[in-house]
Amino acid sequence: MSGNKFKRVLLKLSGEALMGEDAYGINRATIIRMTEEIAEVAKLGIELSIVIGGGNIFRGVAPGAQGMDRATADYMGMMATVMNALALQDALKNHGVVARVQSALNIDQVVEPYIRPKALRYLEEKKVVIFAAGTGNPFFTTDTAAALRGAEMGVEIVMKATKVDGIYSADPNKDPTATKYSRISFDEAISRRLEVMDATAFALCRDQKLPIMVFSINKPGALKRAVCGEDEGTLVHV
Repeated sequence: MSGNKFKRVLLKLSGEALMGEDAYGINRATIIRMTEEIAEVAKLGIELSIVIGGGNIFRGVAPGAQGMDRATADYMGMMATVMNALALQDALKNHGVVARVQSALNIDQVVEPYIRPKALRYLEEKKVVIFAAGTGNPFFTTDTAAALRGAEMGVEIVMKATKVDGIYSADPNKDPTATKYSRISFDEAISRRLEVMDATAFALCRDQKLPIMVFSINKPGALKRAVCGEDEGTLVHV
């Protein structure tokens, strides 16, 4: 554990992060690269949990869900996260990391149900815990699930993996004058209308005094540097 800033961390991964350059689904090279970095962090002795999205397969608010009942579409999206969680678990096993999937929806023949004491025990045993199916309720995003599970697991920080290397004053892909924040308070992020997480997730993290680190999942070594306290990404704090 020497050199690690954090002991217990929750990583929020979007389903889209698994696509790589593909239009949908899981890109094998991408998930191998991603799990290599996750495995490296897990082997440092850090207690790591993951909340995974399902946008690479199906999202309740995606164009493909137009015309559907929102609750039905959201449940379909939750099941997509279970598929991604199983893929992550399998890829981590190939890197020598033991992972357990817990689902907020009961699919007992496939994955365990979410049981908080069991998840905490897995973390203490240095197993990676992958939380699937969001909160188990429609109308809530996997960002909210990440904030909720992070608070329940008593993590020290939520690491939100994105396509950019932090939070900027504007979209850096559209505005070349956008400046990156190294640190920003929750109140500043709200007043400047910076899109860190959805409003429910963001409010929960703020109320629980749970900091958020936003970093690029496409930047090699970024996750390890972030958990070791190096200058990486943007820290959102109370």
